[in-house]
Amino acid sequence: MSASILRYGLLFLVCVLLQVLIFNNIVLFHVAVPIVFIYFIIHLPINLKLSYVFTFSFLLGLIVDVFSDTPGVNALACTLTSALRIPIYYAYVAKDDVTSRQIPTISTLGIIEYSKYLLTFIVVYCLLAFSIEYFSFADVKEIAIMTGSSAVLTFILLLAFDSLIPE
Repeated sequence: MSASILRYGLLFLVCVLLQVLIFNNIVLFHVAVPIVFIYFIIHLPINLKLSYVFTFSFLLGLIVDVFSDTPGVNALACTLTSALRIPIYYAYVAKDDVTSRQIPTISTLGIIEYSKYLLTFIVVYCLLAFSIEYFSFADVKEIAIMTGSSAVLTFILLLAFDSLIPE
């Protein structure tokens, strides 16, 4: 149990540091922003209590907001997306006793199911974050372009991260 807590604490710290120190400074073609810190939320066990998931998600988003000068955007988007985490997961994975105790990774779900879960989660997060940031639907085209390009970039990076992190 304590090894698991230490592992998730380290993952939380690494995700925040990577986002704040490296990926906040990258914007491709003025539209694609890599959002790698959400890997922590994606990687949480499916059977973890929702109160913990909401708390961790809010804190993760809040810490990134503090260092990114985006007041509340990531905290709100992380919290809302974490509420949709289980429905997104079970949209692609059969619901049974084994899958309810899994940690979503390539090795536990397989590349196809994991890719569907990962991409859907990323698109939902990006759509929420950019909609909250613009706080208007007048720029639907720009929100769609930023969501699509950021989702593709983030998807590629998180697939790479997941293949590097040992089980």
